Amino acid sequence: MSGNSAPLRVGIIGCGLIGDKRAKAIGSWGRLTACADRELGRAEALARPRGARAYADWRDLAKAEDVDLVIIATAHDSLAEITLAAVEAGKHVLVEKPAARRSHELAAVIEARDRVGVKVHVGFNHRYHRSLQKARELISGGGLGELMFLRARYGHGGRIGYEKEWRADPKLSGGGELIDQGPHLIDLSRWFLGEFAKVDGFAHTYFWDMPVDDNAFMTLRTAREQTAFLHVSCSEWKNLFSMEIYGRDGKIELNGLGGSYGVERITFYKMLPEMGPPETYAWEYPMADNSWSVEMEAFARQIQADEPCDCGLEDAKAALEIVEKIYEVSGYDYRT
Repeated sequence: MSGNSAPLRVGIIGCGLIGDKRAKAIGSWGRLTACADRELGRAEALARPRGARAYADWRDLAKAEDVDLVIIATAHDSLAEITLAAVEAGKHVLVEKPAARRSHELAAVIEARDRVGVKVHVGFNHRYHRSLQKARELISGGGLGELMFLRARYGHGGRIGYEKEWRADPKLSGGGELIDQGPHLIDLSRWFLGEFAKVDGFAHTYFWDMPVDDNAFMTLRTAREQTAFLHVSCSEWKNLFSMEIYGRDGKIELNGLGGSYGVERITFYKMLPEMGPPETYAWEYPMADNSWSVEMEAFARQIQADEPCDCGLEDAKAALEIVEKIYEVSGYDYRT
């Protein structure tokens, strides 16, 4: 960050697990000034150690004069509404994925962002993991040659009472596993392969006694038939993140996201002219996950330098449109 830039004044709406992660990831570029949560005690617990104010009503924070950047980490049903209010109040916004329950909820937000002239970043923090950044570097450098396809799996095993949590209520969540972990895989696939012209898939409830899906399978194809084979699951039992990216000249294999998902690892298999066993290069990142702080610092830099967002509302809209198509063909009617 530039030493000439004044620290951004940050407000957090939604003070649960993700709100806490965001608060801990505020670096020298920012200062937490306000927190809001409908459970005032949670807002106070996050605010007090940092000398910030606490609100029970997010509207008070959205219009506060000493807030430049609003971070929104609530349930899906209020993400678009709060983002719109913050934008209309002239605030920059970091809203957690999926940014809305349905793509149409983002139309007014995009219009307001463009009219008011603020920046809105969508929290697809997986792009900022060390292993994914390394993969992007290798691909951008031509190490894989022309990309052909990728396949990825992402899942967890739930927990006792999972079917009673807010994610199991379609009015709050907009769906199940497909709209929960699915947007991360969709976003990463778009990041590597580009826009998808053809969408096929299936979502189903196999294990959990809840009205939303617990598994989803996707086949996404670009206009050039580059394909992403994706599976997200909350009956994975052992937390898993796995992605393989195939090019004409090599392959990248990624595993783990740190913590319960295992150590982040990336392996690059470089094909030889004579083919046969490839040259193999491997990187491992056993340190703590820093994707949250890297992502937020990048957004703060874009705000202060007036640069374009590298992960915005259009990315969220594209991911949600894919989610919607798969829900439609799978018979899930999550109208909002």
